[in-house]
Amino acid sequence: MTSATKPATLATVAAAAGVSVATVSKVLNDRGDVAPATRALVRRLLAEHGYVQRQSRAKRGTTVELQLDGRLCGHSAEIVMGAMQEAATSGAALVVTSADHMSDGVSWARGLVDSGRHAVITLVAEPSQAQLDVLLQANLPVVVIDPLNVPASPVTSVGPTNFAGGMAATQHLLSLGHRRIAYLGGPAHAASNQARMHGYRAAMEAAEVPVRPEYVRTPGYCFEDGVREGAVLFDLPEPPTAVFAASDESALGAIQVARGKGLRIPEDISVVGFDDTQIAAMHAPALTTVRQPLREMGAVALRTALRLAAGERIDSRHLELATELIVRDSTRAV
Repeated sequence: MTSATKPATLATVAAAAGVSVATVSKVLNDRGDVAPATRALVRRLLAEHGYVQRQSRAKRGTTVELQLDGRLCGHSAEIVMGAMQEAATSGAALVVTSADHMSDGVSWARGLVDSGRHAVITLVAEPSQAQLDVLLQANLPVVVIDPLNVPASPVTSVGPTNFAGGMAATQHLLSLGHRRIAYLGGPAHAASNQARMHGYRAAMEAAEVPVRPEYVRTPGYCFEDGVREGAVLFDLPEPPTAVFAASDESALGAIQVARGKGLRIPEDISVVGFDDTQIAAMHAPALTTVRQPLREMGAVALRTALRLAAGERIDSRHLELATELIVRDSTRAV
């Protein structure tokens, strides 16, 4: 049967080109990390097999629902913007709704299908197992963005390289001569917090610097968490000279407390955040932070949801995007 009559798949094109399915996917999604000659070959084979035309038709008319948890903060706004831009590029429709309407009932999931949804992206910190299960039972593919814990259900999740980010932040502070470095983390049970904290501990251990138990605080990612636990850190008999906070918001909360105690940033206390939301660059001093690729996470989630809705196979259930340390004015040498 010829390519004109037999539906092509990513695997078909990959086999013809002698490359991996992931490489073909990168070409389809205009990723830059493919050699020009390979890109040209894959595009030619996509056209010969008719895959590009079918993929375009599949995306048009596809509606994805993005369920948003709580308030639209800097972190979630960037992710939503990335998903919106990708939807506009692909010709898909994106509907953003409040997670307040989520349920674990079959009728709720069927209602989404009846409303024309073809896939669901959830930006909910901790979607329940029951909610994920009823969506899958209704044949609605689910993509979870940066969950506190990777779901047990066979759903796909997208997140940053938390461990590498935590290590890079701590190594930066160590390179500046700091040894009394505190970790101001997210919720203790959260997988994202655990990975960032393990990165912190790995960097400290590699530098043969002991981690003081009183320097490790895991309240949460919000501004108020940084205020509350920052006060504890700075009231210690021997307070830290540097703080790695697992979010920009908690970092700024700790900075506010430090200033209230007469401490200067970065002269007396160096602070590193995690996220690189707009407030990081706008704050004075500008915050050194670990940049999450937030817009790219939203775009990848949307592309993945479209592929799942089209019946494609995803190579990995958990997609990690690289983080990057952005050095600004909130850190300095001891």
